[in-house]
Amino acid sequence: MNKSFYILFVAGLLFTQNVFAQEFTSLHINVDGACGMCKERIEKTAKMHGVRNPIWNPSTKILTLSYNPGLVSAETIQEKIAEAGHDTEYKKATDEAYNALPDCCHYRDVGSDHSASDNLKINGIVLSEDHKGKFSPLPGATITWLTSGKAVTSDENGAFSIHPEEANDKLIVSYAGYTSDTLSITNMNDVQIILGSNHVLKAVQVTSAKRNSFINTFSPFRTQTINSGELLKAACCNLSESFETNPSVDVSFSDAVTGSKQIQLLGLSGIYTQLTVENLPGPRGLATPLGLNSIAGPWIESIQLSKGTGSVVNGYESIAGQINVELVRPKATKNIYLNGYVNNMGRADFNANILLPLNKKWSTELLLHEEFQRNKTDFNKDGFRDQPTGSLFSAVNRWSYNDSKGLSFEFGGKMLDDDKTGGELDFKKAQKFSSSVYGVGIDINRYEGFAKIGYIFPKTKYQSIGLQISGFHHNQDAFLGLREYKGSQNNFYSNLIYQSIIKNTNHKFRTGLSFNHDGFDETFATSNFTRDENVMGGYFEYTWQPVEKFTLVAGMRGDYNSLYGWFGTPRLNLRYEPITGTIIRVSGGRGQRTANVLAENMGHLVSARTLNIIGEPTVPGFGLKPEVAWNKGISIDQKLKMFGRAGMISIDFYRNDFTNQVVIDLESPQSLNIYNLDGKSFSNSFQTEISFIPVKALDVKVAYRWFDVKTTYGGKLIDRPFTATHRAFVNLGYGIKGWKFDYTVNFVGQKRIPFTGSNPVAYQLATKSPSYITMNTQVSKMLHKKSGFELYIGAENITGYIQKHAIIAADEPFGNYFDASLIWGPLTERMFYGGFRINIR
Repeated sequence: MNKSFYILFVAGLLFTQNVFAQEFTSLHINVDGACGMCKERIEKTAKMHGVRNPIWNPSTKILTLSYNPGLVSAETIQEKIAEAGHDTEYKKATDEAYNALPDCCHYRDVGSDHSASDNLKINGIVLSEDHKGKFSPLPGATITWLTSGKAVTSDENGAFSIHPEEANDKLIVSYAGYTSDTLSITNMNDVQIILGSNHVLKAVQVTSAKRNSFINTFSPFRTQTINSGELLKAACCNLSESFETNPSVDVSFSDAVTGSKQIQLLGLSGIYTQLTVENLPGPRGLATPLGLNSIAGPWIESIQLSKGTGSVVNGYESIAGQINVELVRPKATKNIYLNGYVNNMGRADFNANILLPLNKKWSTELLLHEEFQRNKTDFNKDGFRDQPTGSLFSAVNRWSYNDSKGLSFEFGGKMLDDDKTGGELDFKKAQKFSSSVYGVGIDINRYEGFAKIGYIFPKTKYQSIGLQISGFHHNQDAFLGLREYKGSQNNFYSNLIYQSIIKNTNHKFRTGLSFNHDGFDETFATSNFTRDENVMGGYFEYTWQPVEKFTLVAGMRGDYNSLYGWFGTPRLNLRYEPITGTIIRVSGGRGQRTANVLAENMGHLVSARTLNIIGEPTVPGFGLKPEVAWNKGISIDQKLKMFGRAGMISIDFYRNDFTNQVVIDLESPQSLNIYNLDGKSFSNSFQTEISFIPVKALDVKVAYRWFDVKTTYGGKLIDRPFTATHRAFVNLGYGIKGWKFDYTVNFVGQKRIPFTGSNPVAYQLATKSPSYITMNTQVSKMLHKKSGFELYIGAENITGYIQKHAIIAADEPFGNYFDASLIWGPLTERMFYGGFRINIR
């Protein structure tokens, strides 16, 4: 090495020694701000060369840090913070810098906008912090407004949503084992509540702007929560209509006669998505065809949508994902919610939610829903009703107890009475099995009971035990033309869950035992099918979180099926946050389910097709093996700043590989062939979505989705029918002074249509459907805030695009070519609706 290098090296050492010989000095600065985004911005700006540990307290507005005067001056630090838009005690931000901040960060006029907002919601999460500074979600915490007494409880992930009350109101947060405390809320944004290791409330900090739909960034499971604010963007009369503003889930008609709907997630039919209601079994089995219609939209508090196999605690049936529906719950004060809806096609809905607290420990609720369809519409002029006529009534009654010391339980019941008539316009139900006019009748009676009990150990808050129990009886009496389809199903389900830690909160686990019984008795035409299936098993799920940025969840189930024997269900989920605001999740696991081939394909039975179940003699039930698939996925959620406001871009990719599948083969126009998979079957799903706020109060969501879904039919690997390769989605939402405007555009690409080439030319369809665009819009106005009186009007399918010739051979419904099940597009033309909402508190 040359002498110049040594000279520079020694000089550098002397300079470094001189600089670091100066001690770091503490500095406390008054810095104005309003929210969690402010905190992140202030601390990031202050963290420059020569500064250590900048921490800004949103409550006191004090920025505390240590700095080296030899490297940076206090004046420089404050100048940089002011340039970022925040006033300090010695330097004021320019108006230009201040106005560039997001709306939630405008501290100079905090509360002036949000306090006047109507029908907003604060979303938050309640976390516990142990002595090592590790965070864990706290389910069951009570969050109450001090002035009104209105309250909610946090869910199993610690998340909650609550309507904002008066500006500068205070929240009371209580949880078993902690001292309740009162927290000032001066800014109507979302909150993060941290319960300290000394069993007192430690802090509350604003984390993000108000959202109607959000992804829980703390959870290793990629769960999107769709709350009631998002659901109110559309009429949302029932669960099937709750995904109109969500790009991940498709909802379509199963056929052109019965009115039944099905969802599609990751390019797979809804039967591969586990549907639960408050983590208990939802519509399944015989309820599959019309189950989405049975849960009233106004009953729904929120929907949690998860892609991938999810947690083993929830069972083994999830293959594409899970949809969990949370119903509204009693609050701390009486609440009566009324909703009415009517459209130009003669449908009318009425809903009533009555929520009553009886005392400090007991509360009850009664949820009522009734709908009528009187008018017979025939937009495509084929002689058949576009929607069946009839009525549906359903109700839920729940009783809840919470002693605020760790013990809580609830029990209740549900009932459903659904009576529908479809078919040709002139058909009357008294003409059942008539060979002169084609008709469909469906009469469903369903009764459910449920109970939950849980206990959180007060001295060891991380330790809890719970038991979930439910059961239902479902009876269906239906006829499809000349064929009768009757069935009954009895179900009992129980799940015992224990949760604790291993040494410390870095290592958590959940374990338990579950049991499920299904008893089926079905008659189709002249054939009777019965099945009794019992599945019992246990599970263990381990969560490792060595640092806040990394979480691993590994789970394993072992179950015994009385028909198919033992099987295992391994699942793995990873969450990693390499840099703040970048969330990477990886998941993989196995799913298994038993197909209910008659109920799940009732739409295909509205045809002249001959039903052929080609099973294996040695396999129980229908001779069909259980469906088994392996799901793998990766997702990236990136928080970003656009137009000076918070935004997010999300990308996800999932693949499913079936090792066995019950194949529904429609490739022969006169047959419905059902058999075990012999070959490959897989689905690839890619989706990217961006949400941002370009101008104040305007929410924009844009998404694109690509599917590659193939199955082996008759020895040939071909595209799965009725699945669009491409779909694009745009949703715009705007709110101002009690007005709310929503507009949604959907582009749906081509779909493969099953082969019909052997039919007469008049009854043949193209091999692919055309691409099409649909548009929906809604406008609502809050007329009286105190009573929550709101009016809304809207329009669906504004373009009026419908599938023409939805029924093949509609002119010969008793002939050999009749088929109402090949549905790829909308069935109803442009539809207008209106209604009201009243929320009496």
